[in-house]
Amino acid sequence: MSTTEHERLSRDTPVRCAVVTVSDTRTDEDDRSGHRIVSLLADGGHEIVAKHIVKDEPEQIVLMLDNLAVGADVIIFNGGTGISKRDSTFEAISAKLEKVLPGFGELFRMLSYEEIGPASMLSRATAGVFRDTIIFSTPGSTNAVGLAMEKLILPQLKHLVWEILRQQR
Repeated sequence: MSTTEHERLSRDTPVRCAVVTVSDTRTDEDDRSGHRIVSLLADGGHEIVAKHIVKDEPEQIVLMLDNLAVGADVIIFNGGTGISKRDSTFEAISAKLEKVLPGFGELFRMLSYEEIGPASMLSRATAGVFRDTIIFSTPGSTNAVGLAMEKLILPQLKHLVWEILRQQR
């Protein structure tokens, strides 16, 4: 079956999404990136089942991942993907992924390079599957979130979830 046929079959797939901002300083009032993700998902007709902010602590990130994977089809983390000592999202999430989607990070960095140049190599954006839930981890900047959502995540979201759900039938 072709990708086009898969996308056609998946167009009516309902998607329950959770959004997690990883930050030591953000609050709900100033979480522009988290709110942008929620807005883009809602505009795309997806259900938002949770929105949280967690500190950049591996234990908190993993606990949030474990808790949300029960009721969400997709969890989108933003923040903590850089190379500073406090950036631990990549390590926390990567250790839990059962299947990795390396193309997401590769494509994100390629598209990011077109916008910001070689600084794009500092991003450790990643994606994969954990407990039949699609996981994305993007940088926390509002521009990076917009790029990831509009160019990569939203165009394939229903198809990705459909691929997981069809295995359960």
